Amino acid sequence: MNDLKNLAQKAREISYLHHGKKIFFYIPGMFCYNGIKGNFPAVSITGKTCKLNCAHCGGKLLHSMIPVENGDELMNVAQKLYENNAPGFLLSGGFDTDHTLAIEKFIPAIKKIKEKTTLKITLHCGIIDRKTCILLKDAGIDQALVDVIGADETIKNVYKTDRKIDDIIATIENLVAARIPVIPHVVAGIDFGRIIGEYRAIEIIAQFPVKIIVFVSLMPLPGTPMEMVKTPSAEDIARLMIYARFKMPHVEMALGCARKRGYCDIDLWAIECGINRIALPADEAIVKAKEYRLFIEWCKTCCSI
Repeated sequence: MNDLKNLAQKAREISYLHHGKKIFFYIPGMFCYNGIKGNFPAVSITGKTCKLNCAHCGGKLLHSMIPVENGDELMNVAQKLYENNAPGFLLSGGFDTDHTLAIEKFIPAIKKIKEKTTLKITLHCGIIDRKTCILLKDAGIDQALVDVIGADETIKNVYKTDRKIDDIIATIENLVAARIPVIPHVVAGIDFGRIIGEYRAIEIIAQFPVKIIVFVSLMPLPGTPMEMVKTPSAEDIARLMIYARFKMPHVEMALGCARKRGYCDIDLWAIECGINRIALPADEAIVKAKEYRLFIEWCKTCCSI
């Protein structure tokens, strides 16, 4: 444990050197935190339906999103958000069986939204080809969130597809080539709670010009095959953060909203490791940030913004 604390201190010092003694706390749009509602909601272009039906989610995460079925409905939702002074929204949905998001028919609506409003649009995409990336860039998409899986066996076990790590690498390459900012996500314990490909995922990310990495961890959702799975420890997650910091000192790092609730040790280790952003921080983490005399700023958006 002392070894981990020493490594965390080194990571924290590197973080302060490159990013300053400050931290951003986030309240995403689909959450209410201490009575405060976020202002950056998630929109699902497939409603509550997910054909991929991954073992860790089973489409459950779509239920809290605003459902739309076509471009007109997306335009209407965006217009209401704009009138209510929302800064933007997350565009997501269930994946098809080939691990793709059927985004193409929504591209004209995205372009109109970007022309008529100042809303930022963050896309949570699966596997995506070069042509679609170019069309999305032309439409004005602001950034793309990509879950980076570092083991082929995990893709098969969890996502139940024949996609490979190479497909994820190609997706990042396509987004970078189209000049769409990529926000890679590393999901600790995604393979039924086991840490298998996460370090490889970090190594893959380090090859690309990313500015932010988001760490999340498995949430055992009721009604899914992982409902009773033991999640990675806070120390396991801390080691991933430290490894990433040593690999990429210049990159901002965030602890995202998708993680086990009521487990403040993850948040506390994030502070110890010098993480730059935390979504829905535990009260104990806020206290720790103040103890370290960090400048604190609150944002009601996704932690990728």
